[in-house]
This record gives sequence, structure tokens and C-alpha cells, in this order.
Amino acid sequence: MTEQTPEQTPEQTPEQTPEQTPGQAPEPTPEKPPVYTAAKPRLAPSADELRARIPGWGADLDPKDRPSVPREQALPTGAHWDFPERQPETWPRERSVEHRFLTPVFGTAQPLRGLSGAIRRLAYERWSEGRAAHWLTLIAADRVDVLEHTLRSFASPRPDNPVTETGIASELRHHPLASRRGRVDVTHQAVDPLVNAAPWVLGGLAAVMAVRALVRVARRR
Repeated sequence: MTEQTPEQTPEQTPEQTPEQTPGQAPEPTPEKPPVYTAAKPRLAPSADELRARIPGWGADLDPKDRPSVPREQALPTGAHWDFPERQPETWPRERSVEHRFLTPVFGTAQPLRGLSGAIRRLAYERWSEGRAAHWLTLIAADRVDVLEHTLRSFASPRPDNPVTETGIASELRHHPLASRRGRVDVTHQAVDPLVNAAPWVLGGLAAVMAVRALVRVARRR
């Protein structure tokens, strides 16, 4: 039971005044804003209050005083089209689910191919750009693309060289210890060799295991 004060009656709660009926929200006042009631306070001051409080407020309310008004008008552009001519789509291009159709112009320098292309296409067809899954899938596709290009380089006359391309040789020649003192990235320098070398080491072990498996199969025959 609640404790009653001499000013309160059994039918009157602390939030009610004698003029209010039970269930009616109190009138909000600046001294007592509404709490857990249906009444909503006036959040934004009026234009007159802002003009009186802030010198120069509302100086650009009149369009005649705005320097940018001519640029906001729909002036003739001189274009001979209402919608630009669409670029031919020689192969199905990826398109976000938010868009009804492809943009009139799009890039063709990097067409989708291989497993990474299938992963990228899945990201565009299944998830919106507002979902984290969309971007995480695209990041995963980038990692797969790197692996695909590395494997493809082994079939070329100049395959990828992890020793020269990762800068390990230059680390040994150009002050490897002195150049690392006083830097802000000292904390992760210990894991840099692991991050750079681990993919190549694991890839080499996988290749050796695959060759050994093939040799065993060939000997059994």
C-alpha cells in the first residue's frame, strides 16, 4: 500500500490534480516533464524563439536571400535524352537487390570468373547491401580470388615468388632491427612472418600431401 499525504485523497494519485480524472495524463510543464505518459513534450523550439535567441538565425529562410537557389531550380541542361542510352550487357552482370535494373553504364574490366565469381554473384543475389553477410561474402570472394590467381600463376612462365613479393629479402638487407625501433606497430611485428608465410607453408604442405597421395594411388595400380 502507498503512503498517503494529507493533500492526497484515496482516489487521487500523486500524478493527478483535483481537476483530472483517473487515467488522464497530467499536463506537461517545463518544470515537470512527462514521464511514462502519453503526453509528448515540445521537442523543437519555434522559429520565433530561435530567431530571438540566436542572432542571424533564419537569415536564409527567404529563397530570395539564398545564393544557391538558382542551382536548385530545374533549369534546362541541354541533354537530348530523358534517360541515357543503356550500355549493352554482353553477359549477366551482378546487381544489388535494391536496384530494379543495372545502371546505364557499368564496368566490364573485371568479369566474374571461377569460384570467386560464383561467391560474388551469390552475395549480390541473396543479401541486401545493408546486410553484413553481403560484405563478408564479398570479402571471402576476394580471398578466394587471391588463391585462384596464385594457383593460376604456377601454370605461367613467371609464377608468384613469395620470397621477393613479400619483401623478406629486403628485410634482411636494410637494417631489419634498427628500422623497427620506435614504431607504433611493434605489437604485431611478431605475427607478421606468420601471417605472410602461413598461407604459403600450408599451401606447400597441401601440395606435397596431394602429390604423395597420387603417387600411392599410382603404385597400387
